[in-house]
Amino acid sequence: MKSRSLKLREAHKVGGSSAASFCSILWDHKAEHFVTSSSSDPSISVHDGLSPSTSPPTVLRHHQDGVTALALSRDSSFLASGSIDHCVKLYKFPSGEFQTNITRFTLPIRVLAFNGSGSLLAAAGDDEGIKLINTIDGSIVRVLKGHKGPVTGLDFDPKGELLASLDSTGTVLCWELQNGIVSYTLKGVAPDTGFSNSIVNVLRWSPDGRTLAVPGLRNDVVMYDRFTGEKLFALRGEHLQGVCYLAWAPNGKYIATSGLDKQVLLWDVEKKQDIDRQKFEDKVCCMAWKPNCNALSLIDVKGKYGIWDDLVPSSMVSPTVGIPDIQPKRRNEILTFDEEFEEEFSENLDDDARVESDGGESRQLSRKRLRRNSFMDDDGGDVNEGFYDEISLPSSSGYKKKAHKEKRGVGSGVSRSVAASTRYKMQKAFQPGATPLEPGKRTFLCYNMVGCITTIEHEGNSRIETDFHDTGSGPRVSSMIDIYGFTMASINESGCVFANPCKGEKNMSVLMYRPFRSWASNSEWTVRFEGEEVKVVANGSGWVAAITSRNLLHIFTEGGFQKHILALDGPIVTAVGCKDQLAVVTHVSDCLSSNEQVMKFRIVNISSMTQQLKGRVAITPGSRLTWIGFSEEGCFSTYDSEGVLWVRTSQIGGSWIPVFSPSKEKKQEENYWVVGLNTTSVYCIACKHPELFPQVTPKPILTILDFSLPLQSSDLGSTSLINEFILKQRRLYETHRRVDEMDLSGADTTALEDEAFDLEVSQDRCILKLISSCCSSDKFLRASELMKLLTLEKSMRAAITLVTKLKLPSLAEKFSNILEERLLKESDEAITNPSTKVVTRAESKVQNPVASIQTSGNTEAVPKSSGTKLSAISLVSKAKVSEGGLKLGKEETKRDEAEDAKKKEVKALNLIKNTVNNANNGDKEPRKEVKQISVEMRADNPLGQADLDGLHDSNWKQLMGEDIQPPKDACTEISFRTEIPVQFLQAVNPSRQANVDELRDSNWEQSMEEDVQP
Repeated sequence: MKSRSLKLREAHKVGGSSAASFCSILWDHKAEHFVTSSSSDPSISVHDGLSPSTSPPTVLRHHQDGVTALALSRDSSFLASGSIDHCVKLYKFPSGEFQTNITRFTLPIRVLAFNGSGSLLAAAGDDEGIKLINTIDGSIVRVLKGHKGPVTGLDFDPKGELLASLDSTGTVLCWELQNGIVSYTLKGVAPDTGFSNSIVNVLRWSPDGRTLAVPGLRNDVVMYDRFTGEKLFALRGEHLQGVCYLAWAPNGKYIATSGLDKQVLLWDVEKKQDIDRQKFEDKVCCMAWKPNCNALSLIDVKGKYGIWDDLVPSSMVSPTVGIPDIQPKRRNEILTFDEEFEEEFSENLDDDARVESDGGESRQLSRKRLRRNSFMDDDGGDVNEGFYDEISLPSSSGYKKKAHKEKRGVGSGVSRSVAASTRYKMQKAFQPGATPLEPGKRTFLCYNMVGCITTIEHEGNSRIETDFHDTGSGPRVSSMIDIYGFTMASINESGCVFANPCKGEKNMSVLMYRPFRSWASNSEWTVRFEGEEVKVVANGSGWVAAITSRNLLHIFTEGGFQKHILALDGPIVTAVGCKDQLAVVTHVSDCLSSNEQVMKFRIVNISSMTQQLKGRVAITPGSRLTWIGFSEEGCFSTYDSEGVLWVRTSQIGGSWIPVFSPSKEKKQEENYWVVGLNTTSVYCIACKHPELFPQVTPKPILTILDFSLPLQSSDLGSTSLINEFILKQRRLYETHRRVDEMDLSGADTTALEDEAFDLEVSQDRCILKLISSCCSSDKFLRASELMKLLTLEKSMRAAITLVTKLKLPSLAEKFSNILEERLLKESDEAITNPSTKVVTRAESKVQNPVASIQTSGNTEAVPKSSGTKLSAISLVSKAKVSEGGLKLGKEETKRDEAEDAKKKEVKALNLIKNTVNNANNGDKEPRKEVKQISVEMRADNPLGQADLDGLHDSNWKQLMGEDIQPPKDACTEISFRTEIPVQFLQAVNPSRQANVDELRDSNWEQSMEEDVQP
């Protein structure tokens, strides 16, 4: 059995690292909502079971102190809560509408339980007595006394005939509800929990009502017979400490137990063995099975809850298959009364509680008849099935009796399986940057990187205010009174647009645009939509868009002229505008059975009315979309309820990259509300958990978080470097794409090319650090792969120097081979394409045979060069020749020069490989040969000397930074080897230094001034 980890979310705050509270969790019968509470929190949270991370919970605040007990009626129509404040309260469910204080104790309450029909509520606590309360009129039916300590566990059997109770001393009492007597007593069978505030003793009837499960004294769970109380068997496994909670699966084939050892075990009851387990940081104090699927919800003593999905293996019977079909009898469960109760009950009978005799004479329903009929066998029918229809109990305001009309199975012991699982709903439309409206509170209609629009109810109407983040450049906009009840808005530098849902006399939505700057007066305009409701609005440069309930996209000009109307592919989810671009997200189909939303997006250029992009929206499974927008560089981005930020990239034909993951940055007590992003960071507002939206006052502060990819842990411990490399690789790809687009259009690309060069240098610096880490961990294959990813030739030579100084001659030879292959490839490209400017990753391009090179001091003619000129841009583009530019020589001359360069480079590479190999044997003769060739090359290329000295040992610190140097022992023991790459560089580095190249070389050296230690 293998332990797995489960992510927990905070539902209630428990103060202090050592503090612990008893927390409760339970599901309704349709699995649409679940409820949580904590003994350290007076509030109750009702969560949306379909999207708990997206929809904020409904909070019920009626208790004065911590909530210690919860109970839901079988049909989930009523919710009961007990508290340390001694009160038991009743609510309508799931609305949470408060009904009444149904009873009160003198000491704190520990446990609550409804019977099967919901007509009876059992409540108990430190008072030692158990109150049975009639939920119809709120009267106390009976008080059961017999425990000698606080009662912590209560459970009605499925047939509604027995009530089992357990106290903190470990004693179990089984009560017969017909007469209120104890059927049997089990003394000291459970652990003594004392007056613990975080752990209580519990017990549970099996779904078929035949077995009672009680925590045992040997870290086990003991099963007792329903009628006799005899011990049947025990479940004993890997619990190292006592069991503190247990929960039966709906079909009774499995049971989940939590222990003081912080483990949760899943048991196969028939085989009497545990089949799976989970280990947690804190003790799990409450659990509840999800009624319609293979899932278990749980909550620990810190108030953190989670859902354990698919806990029963698929090879075994599902916990929702074969659920016993046991319906509770619809009658008053206590029909044998003492004298005091007889008098109270007789007063409640009225004239309607009469039955017709065979002779037609009416007579009062006798208690003897009630008692006799109540003991009839199920197979013989239930005479009292209409008991509540015949007897009118005193009514109470706010209560309505609900009849339970459920079909019964044929015969006894009939089992049924769950029908179709709950159908998940498609996400509703939302406005990006808006927060839910709250009466009496100021909320955001829109919040983005430009500014925000807020609204608050004021004297029957709403008051709207517009603010800009940059108050110096933004216009000053006066507040306005909102008579339409706007619920959504969008803002940019030009103006803002508002809309409201259908309301008013003619039930029409209103769209209003308010420009900030206009040369004409009365530029504000409104449009009313008849027969359709505005769902989302957006605006951009000179246009306004509104998407309606009829899946129509209405596009208006800034002056209010309706220019276009288009049909969308599906129901709208959201939309956003940026300059000329409009992004629209729509549903493709219904929500999948796995609770995954299926959405698609379209990006339209409004000015040209062309579609730029379309595709599916990336979203974490089971989550909801919470924000969409464009980055500063124009990339479409989305953010989901799981905290993952997705950015659309043109790589691999168009893909999504999760550039931000909460698992890396998110703190447990924070949720992030995204506002915008740039090329490296996300701008958001940190909200204190469990809040999902920021408060308007005080004004929220933007938090800047660096991108963090959801990467797996690296065996080198260099996850941050891998994160940096992937992000820079994406930026470099997008920059190259923009250069290509601008080059095709004939625009000036100098600025973008410089930006690309800076990115290449930064990426190479990151790769060099990774190579150093690989060498330290003996990951030579990975180091050679990284060598191939280097962009600049100078960086590749630096890598050769690095591994040479690290006493890795085989790796240095491998790196030299990689460089040789790249140089040969570039030479071949130069020969086969003499009419093109070849700008490659090796930083080389074809040099004009006769060119005037402008140096920092003077201008002089340089003779024909027989080499290749280094460049900073890794692109292949057509040569651009200015009007007074250079004229290419004859093609044959060019080929000869390229062939000469190729021969010299290959010869030098061969020399360096031989030298590295011979160095281990003490042979230093090749070094002289390299020097001789170097001298000859210097005679041919005197101007190349300054650049060649850049990689010499004496300048290594200046090139790669003070901390980027090999160990001292490597430098002293094989100092002669460090000259080999330098000699090689001098041999293959021709005279080709122009001003641009000198500038980029200096930029490369400055960019490398960081830590890259071997």
